[in-house]
Amino acid sequence: MSEKKVRACVVGMGIGKPNGSALAANARCEVVALCDLVTERMEDFARELPGEQKFYTDYKAMCKDPDIDAVFVGTPNQWHVPVALEVVKNDKHVMVTKPLADSERAAKQLVEVAEASGVVNMMSLSTRFSGQCQYLGDLARKGYFGDLYYARARSVRRSGIPAWNLGFIQKGGGAFRDMGVHVLDAVWYLLGMPKPATVTGVCGAKFGPRGRGYWGFREVPQSTYEQYASDDYAGGFIRFENGAGLQVESFWASHQPNELQIELFGDEAGAQFRPLKLFKTQDGVPHDINVDIPRPTKSWDRIAGHFIDCILDSAPCEAPLRHGFQVQQMMEALLKSGETGREIRIA
Repeated sequence: MSEKKVRACVVGMGIGKPNGSALAANARCEVVALCDLVTERMEDFARELPGEQKFYTDYKAMCKDPDIDAVFVGTPNQWHVPVALEVVKNDKHVMVTKPLADSERAAKQLVEVAEASGVVNMMSLSTRFSGQCQYLGDLARKGYFGDLYYARARSVRRSGIPAWNLGFIQKGGGAFRDMGVHVLDAVWYLLGMPKPATVTGVCGAKFGPRGRGYWGFREVPQSTYEQYASDDYAGGFIRFENGAGLQVESFWASHQPNELQIELFGDEAGAQFRPLKLFKTQDGVPHDINVDIPRPTKSWDRIAGHFIDCILDSAPCEAPLRHGFQVQQMMEALLKSGETGREIRIA
């Protein structure tokens, strides 16, 4: 195992904070730079980090810094690909928060460039890397569930439209790319990452354009909500080539309680994500098994550790950008189906 340390930069002081803190906490990494449009945000985060950090407000200048080995990209969706492309073109390893991009075309471009470059390229996926998801994934790979033939996945907020950055609510943002991606990626991983065949969906915005449903029931000015140009709900059905089916839903705002749930249907056993529970029938008797994972590693620490292992030890990446692209394909197909009223076939 290499004794070298990864010198990392964190771009974006929103989701960049938990990812950056996890990178800095790893003994084989040091955060040497921060990048954000607002210097004060970098100064605030730097107080939480060990050592000293350079500050950049220009991501292109940051990417040319020879003292940086790897970059975490945590900007609004519309900037994931422009920033990550610049990172890769400067031969630095890259990790991108979900979703990979604001469109399928942009995601495909980044994957092609990243894979051709030879740098480590990875998605930061907090739900997939959670203790519950990793536990269920291990059971699935061991055959515990038998044939996983169906699943349901949903992410529901009662009042949770994020408007602190307008990129979230403008074209290329939206509830499904922000929250639906979490459960879609995680359940696709649990199902064994089957190839999608067709997607049927509905989507729209019932709260955001009216100035309702914003984070914590806050009131927002008209100048904010009149720029709403994406979905605040989306749902649909994905049929995979292996015959499995998936019902997936995401709501930024609704008249329903908050929920993040995944349900697995196998011919030998089933499961639910929160609270973690297994369902099985033995000797004709139903068994409901509550699972309590002792002292689980935090998702962010697991993500950071794997990224560093991929860089320093050449470990096979378990969440490459290509996975982000494949999930993006399903997301964009569902949203397109909702807009056009037609079933979408994925080539």
